[in-house]
Amino acid sequence: MSVLPDTWIRKMALEHGMISPFTETMKRDGVISYGVSSYGYDARVSDEFKIFTNVDSAIVDPKDFSDVGFVDRKVDQCVIPPNSFALARTVEYFKIPRDVLVICLGKSTYARCGIIVNVTPLEPEWEGHVTLEFSNTTPLPARIYANEGACQFIFLKAEGVCETSYKDRKGKYQGQQGVTLPRL
Repeated sequence: MSVLPDTWIRKMALEHGMISPFTETMKRDGVISYGVSSYGYDARVSDEFKIFTNVDSAIVDPKDFSDVGFVDRKVDQCVIPPNSFALARTVEYFKIPRDVLVICLGKSTYARCGIIVNVTPLEPEWEGHVTLEFSNTTPLPARIYANEGACQFIFLKAEGVCETSYKDRKGKYQGQQGVTLPRL
């Protein structure tokens, strides 16, 4: 596998709709940076958040998930309580090529504040808004800025084309839009 450069990312986004909306250069004036970097794409977090709350003493169960443990917010700045968690989504919609796997890492600006961003790999031929998981590991409230950079996607070119893609097996998160909760 090889890591794909900015020229490939730009071409795939502009000519094949791999990332939409797409920012061709790195934007950083007064915001947490986003757009194309040397070997990746820094995506933005939208203004839609689901913040964990324990008001109703809900249990988090991936096999029987209930949204009563969340509060929904559409805001420019989301405050995550201490030692808590929030879900959000990327502004960008992704369409991954069949011979590419995408991994995601959090931005150092957030990591240095104790905010961890988790995303599972984007598999070949997956498409949708990416659901972002933000963990506030600090004993203090933490702020996330909507429409600014949240994480970096790194595109890996496979040595060959996979036999079965995410689309082929009709993955349960295919085509997701908005913040998507766990599905069984």
